[in-house]
Amino acid sequence: MIQNTNTLLLKRTTSEDSDFQNLVKLLDSYLAIIDGKDHTFYDQYNKIDAIKNVVVCYQDGIAIGCGAFKEYDPETVEVKRMFVIPDARGNGIGSMILKELELWANELNYKTTVLETGKRQKEAVALYQKSGYAIIPNYGQYTGVENSVCMRKTIDI
Repeated sequence: MIQNTNTLLLKRTTSEDSDFQNLVKLLDSYLAIIDGKDHTFYDQYNKIDAIKNVVVCYQDGIAIGCGAFKEYDPETVEVKRMFVIPDARGNGIGSMILKELELWANELNYKTTVLETGKRQKEAVALYQKSGYAIIPNYGQYTGVENSVCMRKTIDI
């Protein structure tokens, strides 16, 4: 499904999409700086092979942002690989991508989303809280990880 919003276009795709792959390379470079010595730990959980649910945002035909989700359990998806290029930040792009991911997950009968982000990513934490996510105890591989912030949202839309 593709939605057109002024000059913005949201495209539903998969992790095989080359624009998504290019944005993830930029994201990984950004996170390597932000995460510092912790990057190797996080990187092992951020592989993008075989992700079936990806959203890429385009502005005037240029890929400027992305996000994805994977099934976490039969009722829950985990939001992954959220990124907006620096020049496009502050314009609601991340919120649009996140909302599209939530809508898509809801269409597939998932009831909840979870995600993990880093404490150093203050803008990401703010985006998720503004979008209705609540901080929860760290789950799965993030249990006991000091720099991780885990969040959850019910998505009955």
